[in-house]
Amino acid sequence: MYRFLDLFAGCGGMSLGFTYAGFDLRGGIEVDSTAIKTHANNFFRHSDESTLKRHSVSQDITKLSPEKFMKEILCETNPFGLIDVIVGGPPCQAFARIGRAKLREIMDHPEAFLTDERASMYLHYLRYVEFFRPLAIVIENVPDIMNYGGTNIAEGIAFSLEKIGYESRYTIMNSAHYGVPQMRQRFFLMATRKDLEIIPEFPMCTHYVKLPQGYCNAHMVALGGIEMPTLFNSESIKHHYITPPKLDPNLPEAVSVQQALHDIPPINVGSITKGARKFNKLAKYSDHGQISDYAKLMRQWPKFESKEGIFDHVTRYLPRDYKIFRKMNPGDQYPEAYKIAEQIFEKALTEYELITGISLQKHSSQFEELRAKFVPPYDPGKFPNKWRKMEADAPSRTLTAHIGKDTYSHIHYDSEQSRVISVREAARLQSFPDGFKFEGAMNAAFKQIGNAVPPLQAFAIAVKLKQLLDKAFLTKKQNHESEKLEYIVTKS
Repeated sequence: MYRFLDLFAGCGGMSLGFTYAGFDLRGGIEVDSTAIKTHANNFFRHSDESTLKRHSVSQDITKLSPEKFMKEILCETNPFGLIDVIVGGPPCQAFARIGRAKLREIMDHPEAFLTDERASMYLHYLRYVEFFRPLAIVIENVPDIMNYGGTNIAEGIAFSLEKIGYESRYTIMNSAHYGVPQMRQRFFLMATRKDLEIIPEFPMCTHYVKLPQGYCNAHMVALGGIEMPTLFNSESIKHHYITPPKLDPNLPEAVSVQQALHDIPPINVGSITKGARKFNKLAKYSDHGQISDYAKLMRQWPKFESKEGIFDHVTRYLPRDYKIFRKMNPGDQYPEAYKIAEQIFEKALTEYELITGISLQKHSSQFEELRAKFVPPYDPGKFPNKWRKMEADAPSRTLTAHIGKDTYSHIHYDSEQSRVISVREAARLQSFPDGFKFEGAMNAAFKQIGNAVPPLQAFAIAVKLKQLLDKAFLTKKQNHESEKLEYIVTKS
């Protein structure tokens, strides 16, 4: 069983996918105190009290050396052969601002991390790679990493990894092509140690969906950085990008929002009130006919089973907007919602004037006060994507950390419910199983979910990586046996 670390672990999307594929999680590092508690309480909940406590403490990787992490969290003293794989999604912004000479200096002299405040999170990630020397690593990020401010940061990472003995490849993958009911486009880099003599590969797609033009455009923008100078070269060089796995229209259709959510009980907006949302009330499953294979997996995920229902089926209190949600069509965004809100307001204004006999002057304080009860304050020309009503028969659009602030980007497809998604529905769209529990309040849970790598996509990558590693070791074993046989034959 391959042992792995999850750096910048968040609540554990990558950890969940890799453990599901049979990898052994040894620990994670995360600076968010709520997210690391979620991580620990899901992956170390059966450990003894002291172990759970160690893994529940938030850590700033810029202040935690690999050696200290090994000794204090892993309770080990020798890094040799201790960790087989390191995964994670470190932020990239600072990386683009560090000069080439400084990066070379840091790679040559790791102690420079202690004195150079510009050192980025990626370089701290690479410091852990250099310390533990794992067989392989996996890095996840946004596609813009390939074209950030006119710089191909991905090549800078590949350059650094090559210098310390790794073979790298990177690509862009969409989670909907791997069984996740969400169109989420992300950059993935896989690197393997050169002594394994294997070239990194990415998993074949398992599901088909034709992506909206916006996703295709974003991909093309990222590809525009392929031939750009890297952080280490003033001229373009041979890159490590490979085209995404081929998408076959004959594959099963991507999991739709309705397939993902149809067994989750409806919420009557009349029952939603102000106040804190607690995850202590059981919402029993709605089994109207046969549930989808996806819903079954979410209920039956090994070690995260849920039999009766869910405890975090809570959503936001948005009384102004329920009528708008109800009238929106699937796929409608903020401009359409704004028009609907204006129509609702005009009707309310007419009724008010008929009842009171008072004609409100446009833009008067009374007029604006009444209007604010029905119409959102955002300019539809500036925020066209702020709202969106999901389509039942397609995967959802991308969940982001912004859902920790509001969930207008994911309005429920069921007009009868006329609401935004709940915490558990967001988790379903991200492919977290129902038995996976989130720590903190509602907003914190939403943020953790939006920040996560979809577990099913991580699982697909983990399965492929395991195949590559198994094949490498089998080949080396066979070569070793043939060398022994050749030696015996020669001697005889």
